[in-house]
Amino acid sequence: MFYLKKQELKTDPLQMLSKNWQNTMQQLELKAKDARLKAFYQAGAVAADTALQDICFVALDFETTGLDPVRDGIVSIGLVPLTLNRIHSSKAQSYLVKPRVQLNERSVIVHGITDSAIAQAADLELYIEPLLQALAGKVVLVHHLPIERAFLYHGVMSRLGEGVIFPIIDTLALERGFTQSGLQGWWRSMTAQAKPSLRLADCRQRYQLPAYQPHHAVTDAIACAELFQAQVAQHFSVSTPVGKLWS
Repeated sequence: MFYLKKQELKTDPLQMLSKNWQNTMQQLELKAKDARLKAFYQAGAVAADTALQDICFVALDFETTGLDPVRDGIVSIGLVPLTLNRIHSSKAQSYLVKPRVQLNERSVIVHGITDSAIAQAADLELYIEPLLQALAGKVVLVHHLPIERAFLYHGVMSRLGEGVIFPIIDTLALERGFTQSGLQGWWRSMTAQAKPSLRLADCRQRYQLPAYQPHHAVTDAIACAELFQAQVAQHFSVSTPVGKLWS
């Protein structure tokens, strides 16, 4: 997973959708032309008032060639299913992807995926169907929603001529709310104290979670899943409606 400054972020016009995801998914199913997308949307979304304890989640992470969702591409995908009680790491899925753009030195240094590693990898188009099947009907977790959502949307758009969109819970956005709101946030602004880091490793450290080697898609997905469980345990109730958390 890459991290970038706020001004570098390439936002997608679809990221500000209504939280009525059941209705949104129904509308998207009617508009979708590709059979894989239709099947994905047909699985629908859980109701916004569904308690977190009753939901099946999937943590998702991408490694990419850079920071621009339009110009850069996905080189690795990590998926890990979970509930609030258990992370099913044995069912994790990992895909190496051959992007349609050249790898660059900066991205290789970050994630360690080289040209030789992806020489026999397939294009993202081959993985669209199994990826959508793994996500169908689930609530997806990521750490830094705008970049993950935009990369998948534009990656699918460039292959199928239409993008994909679905509800996501962003552990980074949740942590921002916990660390930068209320009196504490006001005091920091008045004293010019630095805001807490929202990098995945730093967020995990606040919950005494173990340090993992970063920038491996499956490992980062597991790290995101563990962080979410810790966030819910400390800040929410298991009966919290999912509609309060997703975007």
